Amino acid sequence: MPLGRKLAIVGLVYVIEGFPMGVYANVWPVYFRRHEVSLTEIGWLSGLYIAWSAKVLWSPLLDRFGERRQWIAGCLVVMAACLAGIAFSDVGQLGPLLWLLFALYCVASATQDVAIDAYAIGITDRGEEGPINSMKVTAYRAGMLLAGSGLLLLPRWIGWPGTFATGAALSLAMARGVFAAPRVAVPLESRRGTIAPLRRWLGRAQAVPALLFILLYRVGDRAMGPMVAPFWVDRGFGDEEIAAISAAFGIGATVLGAIVGGGVVARIGIGRSLWALGALAMGSNLAYAAAAAIPESGRAGVYAASAVESFCGGLASAAFLSYLMRICEKEHAAVQYALVTAIYALAGSLIAMPSGWVTEQLGYSGYFGLTALYALPAFVFLPRARAWIGDEGS
Repeated sequence: MPLGRKLAIVGLVYVIEGFPMGVYANVWPVYFRRHEVSLTEIGWLSGLYIAWSAKVLWSPLLDRFGERRQWIAGCLVVMAACLAGIAFSDVGQLGPLLWLLFALYCVASATQDVAIDAYAIGITDRGEEGPINSMKVTAYRAGMLLAGSGLLLLPRWIGWPGTFATGAALSLAMARGVFAAPRVAVPLESRRGTIAPLRRWLGRAQAVPALLFILLYRVGDRAMGPMVAPFWVDRGFGDEEIAAISAAFGIGATVLGAIVGGGVVARIGIGRSLWALGALAMGSNLAYAAAAAIPESGRAGVYAASAVESFCGGLASAAFLSYLMRICEKEHAAVQYALVTAIYALAGSLIAMPSGWVTEQLGYSGYFGLTALYALPAFVFLPRARAWIGDEGS
């Protein structure tokens, strides 16, 4: 299959993958803060990200049964049902039913990620990781912005129930649209068993440092994420303006960052890119810390922080996702990629849960500055993690 067609297919499925994360990361925090949910509660709700770590437990099912597109479509239908249920619920009463809907939505989104990531690995040949991952990052953020910016434009006109109902309808449309992508067969050997290949894969000499590196590399971004939207709300931004910041600055900066990051990966190799782009990624946390510490910077300061966060996120993601893709075996991609992304999600989930409480103690500036330090331990493990792939470059 030509690389151009692969990029178009990857673009489609990663827009679909990014949409529910946009709801989780951008729409829900604004919705909660508008309804006077405390920062502490918002932080604890962010702990539902643990679903992206738990997904490894059921990822073997996606190799053993069904076909990738069927799993993606089925998860989208479940998420549509959850959004419809949230549309007719009262967020002021965070009872068991709402928690169940939020949790089920996250589980379905995490399961969809397993299927999409395995699908992408299945069509990617060695040496194509740079451009493929640039497209993944760009399309994923576009899907997030479709939800996080597009849906946030609606509450003023149709209210929050109508906004969530619209999200449900879009999810159903994407469930139908995913079948425009070609079918990718699941290798027969992966259907026969996963435990022995997984044990062999984890038995590599570089496995432990690699997994520790994966655990810590992007933890600063995950820790900061739940407090970004509440920060905008508390600085006086309206829903439409929050959407405009994400649309005008977020997608352009992310696309630019992903393109530059993909080019850097292709030129100097994955290993060296992890060092350089990972160090630059801490700039996003420091930019938000500066915007919070200097309220006189006004809207321009927040706009600049958003642009830096998106650009640096695109840079680092291109290198990081290329690394994850390279260490996974195609025939066992669903389980192996689910495992490494689950490990990445685990640290972020645990460190994000008390984010609201810590922010209430330190303030936004102090907390954002603190999160810039969280990723530093990852670089201790990077030399041995890099040995898994070498340092190829063109």
